[in-house]
Amino acid sequence: MNEMKYFTFGAEQEDVGTRIDVFLADAMENLSRSGVQKLIEEGHITLNGGRTKANYKLRERDIIDVEVPEVKEVEILPEDIPLDILYEDADVIVVNKPQGMVVHPAPGHTSGTLVNALMFHCGDELSGINGEKRPGIVHRIDKDTSGVLMVAKNDMAHQSLAAQLAEHSITRKYNAVVYNGFTEDEGTVDEPIGRNPQDRKKMAVTQKHSRHAVTHYRVIERMEKFTLIEAQLETGRTHQIRVHMTYIGHPLLGDMVYGPKKQPIHLEGQALHARVLGFIHPRTGEYLEFEAPLPPYFKALLERLRK
Repeated sequence: MNEMKYFTFGAEQEDVGTRIDVFLADAMENLSRSGVQKLIEEGHITLNGGRTKANYKLRERDIIDVEVPEVKEVEILPEDIPLDILYEDADVIVVNKPQGMVVHPAPGHTSGTLVNALMFHCGDELSGINGEKRPGIVHRIDKDTSGVLMVAKNDMAHQSLAAQLAEHSITRKYNAVVYNGFTEDEGTVDEPIGRNPQDRKKMAVTQKHSRHAVTHYRVIERMEKFTLIEAQLETGRTHQIRVHMTYIGHPLLGDMVYGPKKQPIHLEGQALHARVLGFIHPRTGEYLEFEAPLPPYFKALLERLRK
């Protein structure tokens, strides 16, 4: 029998007029709008004790009860997806992830991920430390961020790379296009990051339940309303560069979550590319550094902005 999880939400004045499916998709981290609609159809969502429709527009003080059946584990299968491999040996594999690819399976993304591609390419040669949904994955980059990522092929390599991440000794340099010009040529943002108290799907600079976060940045090229920067991570918090740059008044172009809702140029996500990654090889002790060149979408964006 499926276990159930229960949630209750109350509509406030600011929610009035919002469709119930839109409201719940925003409020619940692992539910998409289509997932909400399915639960409504199946009677798992009630409004003020009775049934509702997905297009119902909320009124103040509406009470919504949601029961979510526990998801059955989905088997993760190897998929023959091409990989751009920058380096590979018996312990580690370094790949250049394309923009739009999810790193590991999650609700709504059980195929087409980097993990599916790695399982096909590596067979059983991936570390098991992060569990079967994230084999080999030591760190990740957002779906819409392109660039270089390291993967562990065994537990020894995984422990070594994870320890280097924890002590901030890994070199991670990103390129980003951000709004507005800088008066200075370089700087550091040293502000803690945690879940946004107003919206738990987002991260924010906050003192509550947060973790130490440091980003160093320098200007590479100034354009009329935008700037190309290099951002170097000292720590690696979720959405760190996006949150820190927004905090200092320079949100990333294309970032619909932390930047302006109306973007002057349509992009498939934020203009952020993980360009350089350097680490100590777990077995040889040698420092290795890899660079993923700017992808075509990023180059085309720069050309457009220079005009």
